[in-house]
Amino acid sequence: MATKTITLELDAYERLKQAKRGKESFSAVVRRARFDDESSSGASILEATAGLYEAGKGVPAKTIQYWDEAVRRSEASARISPSAWEG
Repeated sequence: MATKTITLELDAYERLKQAKRGKESFSAVVRRARFDDESSSGASILEATAGLYEAGKGVPAKTIQYWDEAVRRSEASARISPSAWEG
C-alpha cells in the first residue's frame, strides 16, 4: 500500500492522537473523521440566497407570503398554556 508523509502542527497531532481507539492507526482515525461541509453553514446559505436574489431567482412571492403568514400566526398564538391555577 502506498503511503504519504504529512506535516502537522503539534496541536493537530495531539487531537489526532487523542482520537485514536486502542491500537488504531492514524489512517483509520482519518478515515472515520467527519469534516464539516462548508456549504451547509448558515453564512454559506445566506450567501447562496443573496446570490439567487441578485440573479432574479429568489423565492416566489407566494412562498414569502406563506412564511409571513406563519410568522403572524406564531406571534398571535400564546406560547405558554394558560394555568389552571389562575383565577
